[in-house]
Amino acid sequence: MTLVLLHTSPVHVPVFDALRDADHPGLVLRHVVREELLTRAVALGPEAVADEVETLVAEAVAAGADAVLCTCSTIGAVAESAGPAFGAPVLRVDRPMAASAVRAGRVTVLATLASTLAPTRALLAEEALRAGLPAADVRTVLVAGAWERFAAGDGDGCLDLVVAAADAVTDADVIVLAQGSMAGAADRTATRVPVLSSPRPGLAAAVAAAGR
Repeated sequence: MTLVLLHTSPVHVPVFDALRDADHPGLVLRHVVREELLTRAVALGPEAVADEVETLVAEAVAAGADAVLCTCSTIGAVAESAGPAFGAPVLRVDRPMAASAVRAGRVTVLATLASTLAPTRALLAEEALRAGLPAADVRTVLVAGAWERFAAGDGDGCLDLVVAAADAVTDADVIVLAQGSMAGAADRTATRVPVLSSPRPGLAAAVAAAGR
């Protein structure tokens, strides 16, 4: 089984390789990293990169991918919408996380990049509707300074700010880490509120979809 992972940062490559080794031995992962997609999506909106994302999906399927997983929350919806045209599952990494979150009740979304907030809110609303639940009670928090540290290569500094923001949440039933790059914060928090991240459930969902 072969999955193609579409990333907008190279930091995701070792994360998903480690998850593959731990949870899905024998799975073949092919990584496609296109940092410029996020740059343009932030500046112009996700639809501005739709044609290029569609081309990348088409190339992945033509090369034998059993499924494609987009690990970027900002362009996840654009990637998903490209799937039906090419006959292979195309998934966004944060959907399984969102499906779990809306069942918990009050949701606090932490993000390091403002462009992630609207897509994550929309995804939570979709998953609540799909589950037959009332609209999710969602509060969003943009973690000040975290993206700047991440962009400067200070991953630990970014995660320190995310951890502090998570530990400050007291009025939620679940905390959602909106971007895959934030996942490392989940194991560092002291909060009693459950903290959800997307890489592990997202990869598992892609494996399941590819095997159908």
